[in-house]
Amino acid sequence: MTAPEDAAAEWLREARAVTVLTGAGISTDSGIPDFRGPQGVWTKDPAAQELSTLQSYVADPDVRRRAWQGRLVHPAWDARPNTGHLAVAELERRGKLVAVITQNIDGLHQAAGNSDDRVIEVHGSIHEVECLECRRRWPMRTVLRRVEAGEEDPACEVCGGILKSATISFGQELDQRVWLRAYAAAASGEVFLAVGSSLSVQPAAGLCDVALGASARFVVVNAQPTPYDELADAVIGEPIGDVLPRLVAAAVAS
Repeated sequence: MTAPEDAAAEWLREARAVTVLTGAGISTDSGIPDFRGPQGVWTKDPAAQELSTLQSYVADPDVRRRAWQGRLVHPAWDARPNTGHLAVAELERRGKLVAVITQNIDGLHQAAGNSDDRVIEVHGSIHEVECLECRRRWPMRTVLRRVEAGEEDPACEVCGGILKSATISFGQELDQRVWLRAYAAAASGEVFLAVGSSLSVQPAAGLCDVALGASARFVVVNAQPTPYDELADAVIGEPIGDVLPRLVAAAVAS
């Protein structure tokens, strides 16, 4: 292992409380593209960002129709956890994990074995649909069956309101209960491990400041440079699917 990896493994080994923040980069090995990387969804097609903007989604039925067609073929439906997800789940099994705070909406941490109460989805989940009017929720599969049957822009069957995946779009407020859990988790770890995140999206990136303020060891694992690299105790630019299992294996070795 490299010197930063050796140091990070030692901190993880000594820690009794580890908080992990994950971004899109941890799921790319599972076939889910990131947004801002060289092959990212928005890098290759800047217009696609409109589908994730609440104002456009509410105002334009065509944006909603395109969004529903995109949900039908979203790679999350066929994705499986990769070695990075499994490494985070191993931290929980070994009793070290405070929580995994994820910016991802794919549910792969739970699929890897992390318990629901240890996964904090700050940007929501694609596996649920929410009515923007009455706030009722349904499983995504239930509504996708309506789209497959010919409804291009399905409305809430209770109040007629606009339906949307239960994910946080640009211009939409975070769930404050979820955010308070994330804040508390970031403040509780002896080690704060930021994995696969550009650390450029606020307020999620601000959790790094919370961890630093709590004197946690701060480790960044990401292919591209981040705005927080200069503040980190260790920065590791190796592939997540390789380095994260190595770190965790070294940290839990007897």
